[in-house]
Amino acid sequence: MFGIINQAISARGVGQALKCLCSVKNVKGLNTPLRQIYGCQVRLYAAEPAAKKGYARLKPHVNIGTIGHVDHGKTTLTAAITKVLSDSTGGTKFKDYAAIDNAPEERARGITINAAKVEYETENRHYGHIDCPGHADYIKNMITGASQMDGAILVVAATDGQMPQTREHLLLANQVGVKKLVVFVNKVDMIDDDELMELVEMEIRELLSEYGYDGDETPVICGSALCALENKKPEVGVEKINELIEAIDSFIPVPERDLDKPFLMPVESTFSIPGRGTVVSGSIERGVVKKGDELEIVGQGKTVLKTIATGLEMFHKSLDRGEAGDVLGTLIRGIKREEVKRGMILCKPGTVKAYKKCKAQVYILTKEEGGRHKPFISNYTPQMYVRTGDVAATITLAEGKEFVMPGEDASFELTLFHEMPLEQGLRFTLREGSRTVGTGVITELME
Repeated sequence: MFGIINQAISARGVGQALKCLCSVKNVKGLNTPLRQIYGCQVRLYAAEPAAKKGYARLKPHVNIGTIGHVDHGKTTLTAAITKVLSDSTGGTKFKDYAAIDNAPEERARGITINAAKVEYETENRHYGHIDCPGHADYIKNMITGASQMDGAILVVAATDGQMPQTREHLLLANQVGVKKLVVFVNKVDMIDDDELMELVEMEIRELLSEYGYDGDETPVICGSALCALENKKPEVGVEKINELIEAIDSFIPVPERDLDKPFLMPVESTFSIPGRGTVVSGSIERGVVKKGDELEIVGQGKTVLKTIATGLEMFHKSLDRGEAGDVLGTLIRGIKREEVKRGMILCKPGTVKAYKKCKAQVYILTKEEGGRHKPFISNYTPQMYVRTGDVAATITLAEGKEFVMPGEDASFELTLFHEMPLEQGLRFTLREGSRTVGTGVITELME
């Protein structure tokens, strides 16, 4: 054994020889400490990690997701899509229900809390799929997830039909800019009555028209995600999932991306990787980012943090360049995890500022639309949801304006409780407790 070591030392040097030796397991007869034999301190090297697979941008990338009432089968449908596509295309890996609902409290309660992201490929496109929570308590994650979508799958259980959160999710999806969606009526294996199925479909089409979507042209597919997942009843299982995938490919367009504008990515979550640094994740709103780019973190507080992007990763695959529409993680240099919070933005230096006051044009929802029942006056303080962040904001009405009625399109001033990165033309949502009270756009920024 020592003869082999000595040969290795003469050929490669002490360091390389010891590296080789440390990779050998269960070496017999080597009880004497190596530093006594070779007169040097021995450092045991960990095995080098395997290089991550690179992300190849071969097909148009589209962000899509599942929205709908709690327990209507959104996560089961997400798992069924990955299963069917993993069987038919080579670019998709099957993710089961447990892998998507990965938080312990989610598994315990069977309710999705955090928006989860999954990738899959069809023949024509690469999809990033966001599985949104349906529980009203986790509406922040729903708004954040929906704001990253280019299109959506509205999931409605045939056993229940439309429910309160079905309406709320449609309203929020419309507000955050989801223009097109397809409908999947789930759990049809539990319904025997064809007339009841027709009634459910008719109700959904009317609901779509009510919330600004094309109720006549929107594809509505009736099937069972669980049957597809368990390989039962292919006529309502696998065949219907394939029909849904075709509808997504044909009905939801590939969006135009703002690649020429300065880079901006709202921070959704942060992670700390021991030995590497801090990773911030989110969906790139506009522009392009490359490894080595100088960036700024703007947000809650007057201090602007400067950093450098040292690594980019999407769906556990490394990439050299991130583009608008990509949902990725960015490894940043010299920043601690606690310094970066959800709601901040990562951007090209000098392109975005944080503000505490702004003017906005806002539509106040009526009682029938799920909004307020009564008018409000100055100093009313709802929660303002903008990009991935939320902040309490006090409303100041224009001079001579005493109150704003539900259903009114009003212009007023907003004073935020702390600074947020804002831009003219940026859309936002106002909420009070569990209801959406208004949706608007920033018209003027005030120092």
